[in-house]
Formats: sequence, C-alpha cells, structure tokens
Amino acid sequence: MGSQIDLLQGTLDLLILKTLALGPMHGWGIAQRIQQVSQEVLQVGQGSLYPALARLEQRGWISAEWSTSENNRRARYYSLTADERRRLRDETASWRRYSRAVDAVLKGI
Repeated sequence: MGSQIDLLQGTLDLLILKTLALGPMHGWGIAQRIQQVSQEVLQVGQGSLYPALARLEQRGWISAEWSTSENNRRARYYSLTADERRRLRDETASWRRYSRAVDAVLKGI
C-alpha cells in the first residue's frame, strides 16, 4: 500500500464535485468513494471534508438536504447543482492541463 497524500483545498473541492457527479451522497460516502477510487492513497479526514462541503454549499456549487442513510441514521446528503455540472467539466479539463504541465516539469528534472 502506498503512502497517503494530503490534499490541497482546490484539489479536494474538485474530487468532491467529481464524486457527487455520480449522484447524491452523504459526507462519509464521499470520503469512502475518494479513498476507494484512489486505491487508498487519498484519504479525506472529517476535519477537511466537512469544511470543504460547507464552503461548496456556501458558494452555491452543491446543495444539501437531510435524509435517512442506508443504516437508518439521519444524514446530510449533498448533490451538484445544475450549474456546477457544467462548471465541473471545465474544471476537470483545467485540472488535466495543470497535471500534465506539472508532470512535464517533473520529467524534465
């Protein structure tokens, strides 16, 4: 198993948005999905996740509502707004350009 990596704020926001593109999820589900898809490399702690979700909701990029989770507990479910689905495509393209540029610099060293 590889080492864990701390996430920068903008990166975490993008990963949350991309995860929510799958459909509404509660916070724990979002963290688990990111961890699972990254093959355990990226782990999002509550101290990072919930402030990021609050920030995204405040910006109007996601919406949230209370519902009952799969284990019959009350949980806040987050989902993308319609505008954010469009913005997510743009942000994903921008991130890919950025990561290719960083990779090119690392290969050149």
